[in-house]
Amino acid sequence: MSDVAGRVVVVTGAGSGIGRALVLALAARGARLAISDVDTTGLEETARRARELGAEVKADHLDVTQREKVLEYAEQVAAHFGAVHQVYNNSGIAYHGDLERTEFKDIERVMDVDFWGVVNGTKAFLPYLIASGDGHLINVSSLFGLLSIPGQAAYNSAKFAVRGFTEAVRQEMLVARHPVQVTCVHPGGIKTAIARNAAVPDGDDQATFAEFFDRKLARTTPEDAAKTILTGVRKNKARVLIGADAKLLDAFVRVAGPAYQRVVATVTSRVVPRG
Repeated sequence: MSDVAGRVVVVTGAGSGIGRALVLALAARGARLAISDVDTTGLEETARRARELGAEVKADHLDVTQREKVLEYAEQVAAHFGAVHQVYNNSGIAYHGDLERTEFKDIERVMDVDFWGVVNGTKAFLPYLIASGDGHLINVSSLFGLLSIPGQAAYNSAKFAVRGFTEAVRQEMLVARHPVQVTCVHPGGIKTAIARNAAVPDGDDQATFAEFFDRKLARTTPEDAAKTILTGVRKNKARVLIGADAKLLDAFVRVAGPAYQRVVATVTSRVVPRG
């Protein structure tokens, strides 16, 4: 019997990438699934494939930045299934551009989706996770929630915030002795469309950055990422690092301390496309 068989699992950002891979892996393990995305076409494909695996699936369009909608969605999921056992706050967008040429609106958009989307999902579903008696909250940060690099000030801000938020929530669950495990996930370079869909400042070549990410940085498949996440969740890990790059760079930052910033600045100035 799978550890998620029969359990109600919520996955946001399920229309592609890690979200879709998680849904399909969970479906194969017998989970009952509530999945959402703003990409309804991708979401429908994920739902179709999950149902082919025999899963019960509730699929809904959801913009995680719309707090009232997220709160309503949590109520609807709980009413539909009768309980909520696991929540994967996975929705996210990317942005690449130096702060000097980045508009406030671009920073706000990244924070709205990547940070506030996680906060909204956590706050909306936490009461149901507690009530389940055996809940698990999984929030997706990034390798860039462990170290910063030039051109990622907005994304770094959101992903560092997700890390701090999630670690604090984990401690609160321990202090309150609530029956909820909490895991923060830090993917490295994953072979998804996130870089191809990333926004950049006006005048920058988005295609060049996307090609660089896809060819040089994206080393791990979404399927492998999902497998690693589910293993970490099963083991109740506080932190899950995905990919050799995430593990290596996490260790480097721990050893180098603040000095890592000068090293990263030097390296990225030579290899990362600018403008």
